[in-house]
Amino acid sequence: MIRDLKRVRNIGISAHIDSGKTTLTERILFYTARIHKINEVRGKDGVGATMDSMELERERGITIASAATYCEWDKHNINIIDTPGHVDFTVEVERSLRVLDGVILVLCSVSGVQSQSITVDQQMKRYQVPCIAFVNKCDRSGANPAKVSAQLRDKLGHNSVIMQLPIGLEDRHEGIIDLVTMKALYFEGENGEKVVVKDIPASMMDEAKTAREKMIDAVSLFSEALTDAILEEKEITTDLVMEAVRTGTISRQMTPVFLGSAYKNKAVQPLLDAVVNYLPSPLDIENQAIDMDNNEEAVILESSFDKPTVALAFKLEDGQYGQLTYIRVYQGCINKGDALVNSRDGRKFKAGRLIRMHSNQMEDVEAVPAGHIGAMFGIECASGDTFVSPQINYTLLSMHIMEPVISLSIVPKDNKAQINMSKALNRFTKEDPTFKTYVDHETGDTIIQGMGELHLEVYVERMKREYGAEVVTGQPRVAYRETITQKALYNYTHKKQTGGAGQYGRVSGFIEPCDEDFLFVNKVTGGRIPTNYIPACEHGFKGCMEKGPKLEFPVTGVKVTLEDGAYHAVDSSDMAFKAAARGGFLEAYAKAKPVIKEPIMKVVIETPNEFQGSCMGLINQRRGIIQGSQEEGVMSVVESQVPLSEMFGFSTILRSATQGKAQFTMEFSAYKQVPQSVAEEIVKKKLEEKSKK
Repeated sequence: MIRDLKRVRNIGISAHIDSGKTTLTERILFYTARIHKINEVRGKDGVGATMDSMELERERGITIASAATYCEWDKHNINIIDTPGHVDFTVEVERSLRVLDGVILVLCSVSGVQSQSITVDQQMKRYQVPCIAFVNKCDRSGANPAKVSAQLRDKLGHNSVIMQLPIGLEDRHEGIIDLVTMKALYFEGENGEKVVVKDIPASMMDEAKTAREKMIDAVSLFSEALTDAILEEKEITTDLVMEAVRTGTISRQMTPVFLGSAYKNKAVQPLLDAVVNYLPSPLDIENQAIDMDNNEEAVILESSFDKPTVALAFKLEDGQYGQLTYIRVYQGCINKGDALVNSRDGRKFKAGRLIRMHSNQMEDVEAVPAGHIGAMFGIECASGDTFVSPQINYTLLSMHIMEPVISLSIVPKDNKAQINMSKALNRFTKEDPTFKTYVDHETGDTIIQGMGELHLEVYVERMKREYGAEVVTGQPRVAYRETITQKALYNYTHKKQTGGAGQYGRVSGFIEPCDEDFLFVNKVTGGRIPTNYIPACEHGFKGCMEKGPKLEFPVTGVKVTLEDGAYHAVDSSDMAFKAAARGGFLEAYAKAKPVIKEPIMKVVIETPNEFQGSCMGLINQRRGIIQGSQEEGVMSVVESQVPLSEMFGFSTILRSATQGKAQFTMEFSAYKQVPQSVAEEIVKKKLEEKSKK
């Protein structure tokens, strides 16, 4: 691995579903001579793209897990992570962005900025990742890169600057004009591997000059030397312009826009040049860790090899040789046989086999230096753990992880499937923090939880394929919650007298709604309840939150204030006060007008204009609230908020209503109160379930 970090780039390719991320990665690997034959995504050739190494990914033509690979271009090492575009697999995108220094945001030149592009953009903001935009599919009918650049500005608030002009669009898309060097580039040869540089066609010269002036005007803000050259009317050199673009991009104050068509092998090489020229190296990015031994103070990490090691495990996989852990090293260097500590649990381990990944093939290496992405075998850890040298105790800020919103019961068909299922679930929950599983004590079923129907569907499918565990899935369930709507008092005495020491504890105070999940405030004065019993009271109250008294859904948004109480010198104990707190909570909860809350999803439908009315009708039938709709050429985008319970099987209904032309994405928005009529239905269902038991 290259030790000169100026020549290293860690980049990700992320975008909305079907904008051509994986196709673009396939071309990049081909032009950098990592692969010798191009395979398409929905493998007509029966192979499928190199980066979609999972069988399921090749069949569906979607990317599920982010694959890591590396290549070399112009004496630079580029580590690439290809990420999924579906909302259900957001955690994969979050993980990748946490360890990348720059991103290529791929946009479709017809659809432009879509709903998942917005989600990806918010994640890039969260981790302050600079990006360059690539407007793909310029060969499709309706392609309009200028419109996409304007959408970047309006919808995502990027300062987008067009760096290239297309020579012809749609089926006449021949090449591009580079506005920095003012040359026309054509791509010849069987797979567009020959870049032919010619003069700009005379018919486009005026347009190119205007566009260049506009571009230089925009980037001159980032370079005094360039501004001086413009004012003094000196010659504007290519280096001056590139330096300014690089400064603007790294500081996230501008987004250079490139264009081309990955599928038709056009303009991928200039994009690689842009990655090398404009995206940051590990030296340009400031990474912080928290020093656990020093009041959790922030420490700035340096990409130098002789400092103590700090690395992040950002992804786990089960390979044929045991657990494979992907790591990004931020400081120091991991050599074979080095002693490291997992800062989460203080466990020491030795770095065994170190490898560098290329999709699902691996290459052994002796060391993984700072600034690089590698992987190691045989280490017990969870995703998001920090590995450090034994002499320091740092931890890296962990990733933002969403709570699951949908659950599904699964029952194995036979005993063999039961064993394999538990192996599979154990691995999946370790790999994916948004996928959770537990056993329902009352029904004895195993419940899996995730981010959406597709998410759970893929995991059930993977269980069958990778572990041979045949399972029967039940009806999807929604994660309802209970909460209270008004303040209520409690005054409860717990007394129990049997032979020997009895139990005694009295608690009094009130509960009220609040924004946080659970808050406990102790206002007991004068030793009415000894301080050593206060934690037991809190424990008792908190225990009631797991299952609401009303319908046994988890309770959220309750603030408990303990004001007064009484104790007995002999009979009081932790247990007595726990029981008193439980009694007090139940007493007040019934008076606090409890209600049920349900998860509301943000649903965005993209549909041809003629079906806009029927799509809105579908949302209204599902208790949805339409927040806005806009027409973009031949397509309409309808944004709405719909309860998750109404969204099951929606994709099939939407397809049949729009002749298969509309698509939708949904992601969790918030919890809101359920209308009375629906609440009654839920209560009825819950009672039926109970009577069956």
